[in-house]
Amino acid sequence: MVETLAEYMPPWAAILCTAGVAAGLIVSFIGVSALMFIWAERKVSGRIQDRLGPTRTGPLGLLQSFADGIKLLTKEDTTPDIADHFLFRIAPYLAFCAAFAGFIALPFGKGVVPYELNAAAFFMLAVLSSEVFGVMLAGYASGSKWSLFGGVREAAQVVSYEVPRSLCVVIPICLAGTLDLTVIATQQQGWFWTWNIFHDPFTFLAFFIFFATATASCKRAPFDLAEAESELVGGFHTEYSGLRWSFFFMAEYGSMFAVSGLAALLYLGGWHTGVLPFEPSERFGMWAGNLLNAAVFIGKGSLLVLVMMWVRWSLPRLRIDQVMMTCLKYFLPISCGLLLGACAWQLYIPASAAEVVRYALAGGSALFVAGVLASLLVVKGDVPSGRLAGVWAKAPAAE
Repeated sequence: MVETLAEYMPPWAAILCTAGVAAGLIVSFIGVSALMFIWAERKVSGRIQDRLGPTRTGPLGLLQSFADGIKLLTKEDTTPDIADHFLFRIAPYLAFCAAFAGFIALPFGKGVVPYELNAAAFFMLAVLSSEVFGVMLAGYASGSKWSLFGGVREAAQVVSYEVPRSLCVVIPICLAGTLDLTVIATQQQGWFWTWNIFHDPFTFLAFFIFFATATASCKRAPFDLAEAESELVGGFHTEYSGLRWSFFFMAEYGSMFAVSGLAALLYLGGWHTGVLPFEPSERFGMWAGNLLNAAVFIGKGSLLVLVMMWVRWSLPRLRIDQVMMTCLKYFLPISCGLLLGACAWQLYIPASAAEVVRYALAGGSALFVAGVLASLLVVKGDVPSGRLAGVWAKAPAAE
């Protein structure tokens, strides 16, 4: 795009225009996806708790997030008198910038990336971890002990969980021999059994460790001790309201999709469907192929975000000592063992035996997913009544 614009304007202007378009697309994607994920989380939590979630604002409650956004824009924005006003104001934007920067190197398809980096995996780990600075500043600058406790907890949690998460990122990097996320995804082209998750048993388990540690890095339950309402009122954002409060949640949902997209690129074939033995952008053309690639990639990332929501509303919150023990006593040694096992597998296991294990893992996973989908289609629950939200057509039997 820079080369095309440079034919009509100076090179520096072409670079600025290209950067502006890329930044606008990233911000728009984060904002729109955050609105949809907030609506989806309310629906998911409602179904898990036997209620409907948003139903009244727009069809199926789809406009509820927009209504909440308008409310936050018009809500009074207050700053505590004893707060450090400068740090208090910039903290939410620092947290959002960390999530924003992660999308700079996140490829949505072959060549569909704001900026191509040959060390994209390292870059994403670095910038996504910097969200903790915004959280710590918010806790420190608020002048509240509850906010300070939340900031300190987040610092300890992120620093600890970064180690096993990074080790789980190193495993697919060792398989691919590169830090370039586009190359890693391209090497998984073809049928779904070519995905890294099915390479060997150690890589298979590493995906789940990575996903758990990534959930913790996004402050999601059961690891949401930085904003535990039952203990810290609201945690690091207790004193925030209005638009600044919403930036923390945009950063959280942006980080959720970013780490989910990273998991898809490293383990789940990236933008490849797993049922096409060719690169869509080469067979269907650049526009149609990359449109399919982007749709598949966004679908995989959104599905992993929905799993995070499912986990949040299914598991109870852990204590802070349990959160730290889970990382240091379990995730860290397990991730170290998985890294050693994956490297030893490449060195010592014959290619024929490795292929048999790959097909076994892929086939078993496909049967499991097919069984889950079949059970969801066969088992039908009660249908909500249209009379009033929360009223069910089938009343429970009296004891």
